[in-house]
Amino acid sequence: MAERIYKQQNELVEIIKRHVNGDGVYATAIPSLFFIRRSNMSGPSYGVYKPSFCIVAQGAKEVWLAQERYKYSPAEYLIASVNLPVTAQITEASFDVPYLGFRLEFSANQILEILNDSEIRVGAKEDVKRGMFVSRLELSLLDAVMRLVRLLESPQDIPILAPLFIKEILYRVLQGQNGVALEQIVIEGSSASQIKEAIEHITNNYDKSFRIEKLAEKVNMSVSTFHRHFKDITAMSPIQFQKQIRLQEARRLLLSESTDAADVAFRVGYESTSQFSREYSRMFGFPPKADIKRLKEGI
Repeated sequence: MAERIYKQQNELVEIIKRHVNGDGVYATAIPSLFFIRRSNMSGPSYGVYKPSFCIVAQGAKEVWLAQERYKYSPAEYLIASVNLPVTAQITEASFDVPYLGFRLEFSANQILEILNDSEIRVGAKEDVKRGMFVSRLELSLLDAVMRLVRLLESPQDIPILAPLFIKEILYRVLQGQNGVALEQIVIEGSSASQIKEAIEHITNNYDKSFRIEKLAEKVNMSVSTFHRHFKDITAMSPIQFQKQIRLQEARRLLLSESTDAADVAFRVGYESTSQFSREYSRMFGFPPKADIKRLKEGI
C-alpha cells in the first residue's frame, strides 16, 4: 500500500507540473480545482480560506487559525469547512523542488447532497467542532483525487465525470475520523449551521459595524451561546474575526490600488486611522506604508 501511495503522489506531482508555469495559483479546467506552486519559503501570506479540501503534493505547509497551527505535508490533507481568515506559510520549498499544492473548493450543498444520498451517520446537532482540521491522507481518498486530476488529460470527460469524482472525494472525507466537523455545517438547525450563517454575514458585511446581541438574535442564539460556539468553530471571537478580514482586505487594496492608507481604513470600516495603523502593524508587523513598500520591493 505504501508503494502505491508513493507512486500516486509522484504522478500527482507530474500532473501539477504540467499545468503550472512558474509560481502562482492556477485555476484548472475543472471548476473549483486549483493548483499552487511556490519555489521559495517567502514570508507568510494572509487570506480567507473558502470551504476547501487541500493537499500537498510536494513540500510542506502550515496554516495559522488565530493562535492554532495546522501543519501538513503529502501524508495529510487539510479541510476548511467555513470561510476562515488564516495566515499560511510554506515550510518546505526550493527552486529545484518547489512546493506544489492542490485545492478543491466545495459548497454546503455538495455536502448535503452526499449526506442525503448515503448512510453516513449524522452527528449530534450540538456537537460543535473546529471549522478546520488536518487528517491522514488514506489510499482510498488519494485514489479519488487521482481520478479527478487525470481528467485534465482528457478534458472532454470533465463535464460528466468531474462531479462524480468530487462527490467521491467529499464522501471519503465525511467517512473519516473528522467528518463530523464537515457535516455539522449543513445539518439544519444545528449550532454549527447557525454560526456558519453568522460567519457569512460578517464576511459579506465586514466593513460595517455590528452588535453582538443583534447578530446572536439573527441566528437564534443567546449571546453567551453565540460567543462560545463562534469561538469553537473559528478559534476567535466575532470581533476578532471581522478585524482579520478587514485588515486583510485593507492590505489587498493598498497593494492593488496604490491608494492612501487613510482612505483604505475608512473603506474597510475603520473610523480612526490611528487605530487602523496600530491594528495593521500588530497583524502584519509593519505600519501600512512601510509594509506595502517592503512587499513591492520584495524585501
